[in-house]
Amino acid sequence: MAREIVVGTRDSALAMWQTNWVVDNLRKLNPDYTFKIVSMKTQGDKILDVALAKIGDKGLFTKELEFAMLRNEIDLAVHSMKDLPTVLPEGLKIGAICERHDPRDVLVARDGILLKDMPQGARIGTSSLRRTAQLLKYRPDLQIISLRGNLNTRMAKLERENLDGIILAAAGIERLGWAYRITQRIPFEVCLPAVGQGSIGIEIREGDEEVSRIVDKLNHGPSAAAITAERAMLKKLEGGCQIPIGALGRVEGDRLTLEGVVASLDGKELLRSRVEGPASEAASLGVALAEKLLDMGALEILKSVRQEFE
Repeated sequence: MAREIVVGTRDSALAMWQTNWVVDNLRKLNPDYTFKIVSMKTQGDKILDVALAKIGDKGLFTKELEFAMLRNEIDLAVHSMKDLPTVLPEGLKIGAICERHDPRDVLVARDGILLKDMPQGARIGTSSLRRTAQLLKYRPDLQIISLRGNLNTRMAKLERENLDGIILAAAGIERLGWAYRITQRIPFEVCLPAVGQGSIGIEIREGDEEVSRIVDKLNHGPSAAAITAERAMLKKLEGGCQIPIGALGRVEGDRLTLEGVVASLDGKELLRSRVEGPASEAASLGVALAEKLLDMGALEILKSVRQEFE
């Protein structure tokens, strides 16, 4: 009888889509196994009336799944890579980083207007400090409205709260079949994405060689190198998902280019730089870029951001 692999996930529509995609592919690649999906709510799913930055950020969308893995209730967990903290609980590791989808942020505008053409003082919804800071650098006149909840909820709030537009990740909105709602894909020059944005990650137990072999077939080398560099930068800067830090790694052949940004909440101070080197040295490149940004003054910006939420 085939061994059953139990796969853990959050229960949101997007998380379920991503997990079904992973499981469908794992079934094709591992026909000798069966797979069962177990969904659960995480702390980040339960607290919807408070800004993420005010309730802590490390593991908000992953802890419950990680505890289940450490208790051997599930064999692996499927996450959005951008939700995974840079330091994982002891005994767990990333088993695979799947091929990255478009990592850009997108604008969904109520009247189909581009970001540059929005009226003065336009109301834009986003739950991300990273997006907020970079948008305000680009358009200081914008009114940023805090927006929490899953994708369905946020799309509904666009109309209900009379917003001019909302900013979302391209990957999420396209995976749920809403690409037709995209008004604009925001250029990287305006807004660098969150670390890992657009990629699905598979977390497993350390030492579980069987599950490691099963999921490694979904690991995508160029995406893994790019995101490893981004995560190394983020870890060195000690930034959680609710700190205004953006990054984008891009691999061409055996070369990796990494761009990073650190910004104040109001966007008035924004540091941006890049490094380039062998893709095989992804983690070192991430650290090098973080050190470059720190030399430019990133530490002072990050300290002032953290003080806002103490």
